[in-house]
Amino acid sequence: MLFADEPTGSLDAATGYAIIDLMFEMNRRNGATLVLVTHAPELAGRCDTTVTIKAGRLVNGLAV
Repeated sequence: MLFADEPTGSLDAATGYAIIDLMFEMNRRNGATLVLVTHAPELAGRCDTTVTIKAGRLVNGLAV
């Protein structure tokens, strides 16, 4: 299981894309679960499932 909270926040664009590609590759190749926290809609769009939280409340996504 891989947890990543804003994994590209402090990286330049090229390095950020490389890290994200690596995480998704690990997810596919190893069957690892990837839990990713991001404010970037384009990154969230690459995920199979998304959950949106606003003001501490679940807006859409999985029922908890």
